[in-house]
Amino acid sequence: MSEILGYKIFGGSKDELLTTVFQKKDKVNIISGNPEVLYNGLKDDQLQENFNDDRSIIIPDGIGVVYTSKLLRDPVREKIAGIEVMEAIIQRCDRDGKSIYLLGANQAVVENCRSKLLDKYPKLHIAGIHNGYFDIDNCESIIDEINAASPEALFVAMGSPKQDKFITKYMQRLNVRIFMGVGGSFDVLAGKVNRAPKWMLKCNLEWLYRVYKEPFRIKRLGAIPKFMWMALTDRRNCDSKK
Repeated sequence: MSEILGYKIFGGSKDELLTTVFQKKDKVNIISGNPEVLYNGLKDDQLQENFNDDRSIIIPDGIGVVYTSKLLRDPVREKIAGIEVMEAIIQRCDRDGKSIYLLGANQAVVENCRSKLLDKYPKLHIAGIHNGYFDIDNCESIIDEINAASPEALFVAMGSPKQDKFITKYMQRLNVRIFMGVGGSFDVLAGKVNRAPKWMLKCNLEWLYRVYKEPFRIKRLGAIPKFMWMALTDRRNCDSKK
């Protein structure tokens, strides 16, 4: 584990992460720990408490987090992309005959995501889908629907912090073992958005490709220097280096 701003970041490989997730018998919340998500957590006591819960695993899904861990001389082994973890969980559920539930994005995207996944995994049990356009404080029918389906994994694609707040609010009530906020992953799986070319992924430039394709994301990059500066000047870290 690598510690940044009080967060315990998973420091192993993606394979080690998946082993940890599937060995657990109780609920687990996989948090795609990029600087924006973790910075949002610092501003919300409930999110921060959930992120630091024993049932949560924060993965270093963001080169800003990877670089920060190196600067703090407590490096993680590698960047772990959330969408790759999501796909690995789906493959495992398909293999083991367990179900998933897709919650988020707009109706067309979540329907296309389901179709594309079934094209790739014809026997995959998708227990249900629902778009992400609802009031998370007034969604009892959705909670009931998910509980009736009782999926192994629930993927929530509503962006940060909304998806994180949904999971924090309902994790205890839902009959689900694996929770994961997946941001824009439904768009990728549905074929609406492509991932960066392999050479950009290898060079840790996926963030640049996403900003090029979706310029609105540039405003969100401000969380990276804020997060890194807070981490580098954090008194807990300074004291540990004395």
